[in-house]
Amino acid sequence: MLDINTLTQAVGNLEEEKVMEMLERFVQSNPTGQEAHDVVTACQEGMSLVGDLFEKGDYFVGDLIFAGELLSESINILKPVIGSTNSEKIGKIVLGTVHGDLHDIGKNIFRSMAEAAGFEVCDIGIDQSVDAFVQKVKEVNPDIVGMSGVLTLALEAMKETVDGLKEAGLRDRVKIVIGGNPVTKESCEQIGADAFTTNAAEGVKICKMFVK
Repeated sequence: MLDINTLTQAVGNLEEEKVMEMLERFVQSNPTGQEAHDVVTACQEGMSLVGDLFEKGDYFVGDLIFAGELLSESINILKPVIGSTNSEKIGKIVLGTVHGDLHDIGKNIFRSMAEAAGFEVCDIGIDQSVDAFVQKVKEVNPDIVGMSGVLTLALEAMKETVDGLKEAGLRDRVKIVIGGNPVTKESCEQIGADAFTTNAAEGVKICKMFVK
């Protein structure tokens, strides 16, 4: 039987080869649905360790990118055994980079970590218009809207998007978190978002608080 604590620590330590070997042996052991659920949870807890180490300054952005790739590889290996489980989602997020901004690295890191934490993430991509956010919120009825941007001009686009959600009567149905290099407490207040962050790990913690 796979050692859950060892797997969590291996994910946290970004030991790719060790994680892959453990997961492949696990899948070959014909596990039950509950065992598969426990292993997914262990991987999620390992990603939380990565986030904690990033916040402490022990890991850097490159490590977060690698962690996201490691998680994707892990889920691909586990798909045959987790496909039949009812992994309960803790919340739903509509995520995108606002119009006029083509950056997606931070958004993608956040998406990977949020999915690992148990969120269903509807990623609408980069350079997304106000209407694209509004339509997706209408379509999937999320708990949270996440807006990403690296350029200073993204702040205005974020405000336009929040205003668009207000005009559509959707603002009060969702929590809004903005992320990226230019966001600050002052810009968050001006934009009308509920929270802001400059790193993915903190963003996931904020989203967890929103759905408690």
